[in-house]
Amino acid sequence: MPASEQLERFANGNGFIAALDQSGGSTPKALRLYGIDDDRYSTDEEMFDLINTARTRIVLSSSFDSGRVLGAILFQGTLDRRVDGVGFAQYLWDSKGIIPFLKIDKGLRDQEDGVQLMKDIPDLGSTLEDARTRGVFGTKERSVIHEASPEGIRRVVEQQFDVAAHVLAADLVPILEPEVSIDAPDKREAEELLKTEIFRGLEGIGDAQVAVKITIPTVDDFYADLIAHPRVARVVALSGGYPREDACARLSRNPGLIASFSRALLDGLTDQQDDAAFDRTLDDSIDAIYRASVD
Repeated sequence: MPASEQLERFANGNGFIAALDQSGGSTPKALRLYGIDDDRYSTDEEMFDLINTARTRIVLSSSFDSGRVLGAILFQGTLDRRVDGVGFAQYLWDSKGIIPFLKIDKGLRDQEDGVQLMKDIPDLGSTLEDARTRGVFGTKERSVIHEASPEGIRRVVEQQFDVAAHVLAADLVPILEPEVSIDAPDKREAEELLKTEIFRGLEGIGDAQVAVKITIPTVDDFYADLIAHPRVARVVALSGGYPREDACARLSRNPGLIASFSRALLDGLTDQQDDAAFDRTLDDSIDAIYRASVD
């Protein structure tokens, strides 16, 4: 089973999850927002070196502390990187007291039935074994729902729980992420269908525990019963494209729901900032997201 200290902290600790898992498709945009234009690199290797430097700068900052940050989601390539001479995941827990998670999905299929399922995940077993030996506590796997399609949403949740079964078998904690697009024309109806399917899926996991990452709901406190479910270790929310101030305001109206923000966390950080300005900007961001997560 996952380390009991980490599980207790994840399930009951105050704070939020930092999403530092930008991958191939999202990295160029993330770098541009960070002040690094496309002409600064010419290969994928150079691109990933740059985004890793940014991630490392965030993690090394004194503002990135376990008093407010419960965990961090990493891209698979980040596991091969080192911080102060030790593996990235090991550094997070041993030096910062922050729980490491791994993004394991390989992107999305084309839209069908109003949803995008995950692409196949080759060598999932070996990926999970490698992650566990490197000190990773759990995983995150993302699908996207674009409309209130009963069949599409059923397939999304079924696939999420299928992957979660493999993760649980590897003694890791899965974060299911069936994101509902904030642009969905029938977002509220999609969320109602999604919650019904998640509850159905939870009936099949025995006494295991999973986490769920969802879009901040249209109706405040909509996921209160999911947060209270004994088979759910934590429910976390993505910012979904909402600006940070808006995302935090929406989050604060949902007691028990904590943030797992990416763009909203990194907003305002640039490569050109000196360390003092970088740390101040990151501290302001972390403080706002933390307060919204514990309200």
